[in-house]
Order: sequence, then structure tokens, then C-alpha cells
Amino acid sequence: MKAIDVRPGFGFKMDGKVFVITNIEHRTPGNLRAFVQLKYRNVQTGQVLEKRFNPSEEVEVVDVDRRQMEYLFSDGTGATFMDIDSYDQITIPPAILGEALQYLRPNAQTVMLFLGAKPLYVELPLTVELTVTDTPPGIKGATATNQLKEATLETGLKTRVPAFIAIGETVKVSTVDGSYMSRA
Repeated sequence: MKAIDVRPGFGFKMDGKVFVITNIEHRTPGNLRAFVQLKYRNVQTGQVLEKRFNPSEEVEVVDVDRRQMEYLFSDGTGATFMDIDSYDQITIPPAILGEALQYLRPNAQTVMLFLGAKPLYVELPLTVELTVTDTPPGIKGATATNQLKEATLETGLKTRVPAFIAIGETVKVSTVDGSYMSRA
């Protein structure tokens, strides 16, 4: 498959190793030739890498299986997910999960990519709704400027929120960079 046709979540083989694409960007700088910037994760080590490809360059795509999974709980060995269709439970090690657990609350559904029976990558939605568990109180009359304060969410994720957000409120957070988007 051509590099321009791949999408996030696709698996591909390069140098005998399997990778999963996490982000793709097609760039056309002013006086230079266009290129495709791929951000991908090594499925064995969990290492995230980036590489430029010529848009017409061939990439060896690997067929990955997408399964709807439900996040149940996490412990010292990893996180336990349940397959929605077969009700099979599987424990995923932290190396594969990366930062995904900071955006998943228990009983949240997500898509997981598998190569055979081996889990590769957790595909998160673009935004998630999480409840604020700890934040300093807002300052009265601080609405004239866009002031942000630190907030801890129910999953342990720390982000900056506007001054009017209080403990117990549900907010929308971007899974791309962990930033506050809006109230839920």
C-alpha cells in the first residue's frame, strides 16, 4: 500500500518488525516535495518513532484485528479488558497501554488492535469525559482573563482547566494532548 493511503491504526512491517501507526500527517512545504510524516509504535518495545515517507513509497501493511473491548480494572500486572462479543478477559501489560489508562474510566469501551492473539494498541476516541476530583477553588471575579488552574481528574490525569471549574464537574478532555476542551 502507498504511504499516502495508510491511516492511524494500520499495522505495518519494516525491517522485520511490526509497528502500529498512531498519527499521520501529509505535508507539502513551499518549495520542497510533499512527504508523509508517520508516527508509529513498535509493538514489541512500545517505543514511539517518527519517519518521513515519500507519498508514493510502498509500505508493507499487516492485517490487524479490531475488537471492541471494555476496560474493567487495573492492578500491578497491567489492565484487564473484556471482549464485548465473547466475554473473554485479557490482561494487557503497561508497555502496550502507554498513556491510555489516563483516559479510560472503568467500564469504558474502546477499540483494541490485535495481531493474531497478541494485543498491539489501544485506540482511544478523540475526546473523553472525566470528572474533576481535585482542584483549587476559583477566584471570584477572575472571568476577565483566561486564567487556568491545575486539576486532577478521576483517572489521575492532571490538566489545566478554567478557573470556574469546580470539584465534581465533568469535563471533556482531548486524548491527543490531554488538554481541557469544554464542560461535558
